[in-house]
Amino acid sequence: MSKEEIYSWIVDTLHDMFEIDKAEITPQANLYNDLDIDSIDAVDLAVKAKELTGKRLQPEVFKTVRTVDDVVKALHDLLAE
Repeated sequence: MSKEEIYSWIVDTLHDMFEIDKAEITPQANLYNDLDIDSIDAVDLAVKAKELTGKRLQPEVFKTVRTVDDVVKALHDLLAE
């Protein structure tokens, strides 16, 4: 899966799960400050990501994710393993 496909999946997922306007979701958007994702929402997103990848994001990777682009990179790296 390409980074573009992952990004598209994230935009759709954030919109569907949290009713975030797709126009607000950019690669540089901070999940917490810009998109108002809280820690519970972040866990829900990680669960959804596991459904996509079949793999679990490691807690140390999960803690470093701040932007939409960070999520794309983390999922891309996970799929490449």
